[in-house]
Amino acid sequence: QVPLVDSGGGLVQAGGSLRLSCEVSGRAFTSYTMGWFRQAPGKEREFVAALRWSIGSTYYATSVKGRFTISSDNAKNTGYLQMNSLKPEDTALYYCAARDFVASDDNLSNSKWYHSWGQGTQVTVSS
Repeated sequence: QVPLVDSGGGLVQAGGSLRLSCEVSGRAFTSYTMGWFRQAPGKEREFVAALRWSIGSTYYATSVKGRFTISSDNAKNTGYLQMNSLKPEDTALYYCAARDFVASDDNLSNSKWYHSWGQGTQVTVSS
């Protein structure tokens, strides 16, 4: 496990944008997979997006495809989730997750596969 620090949440109006960050401390990324998940009150945690760090391939939930973009900055050991055209239904606590392994397609959206988690950052979208 590696320490993750996620940040960048806030309050935004519908149609607005936010960029979440997930900093990995302690060591450089090698064969990581990074994922973003979210959990709204009273709902289960759901997959948002994932990135195979060394390969650069990305994967998105249908609900955010075309609006959200996951990326990374290797020099900064930081991953990002750019969220555009935000909707009230995007309101949730967002978590980044990572594991020092390249995920298979089946594991990209599986929260149980990831070993490290950030503390969560709140995103609230007003209508």
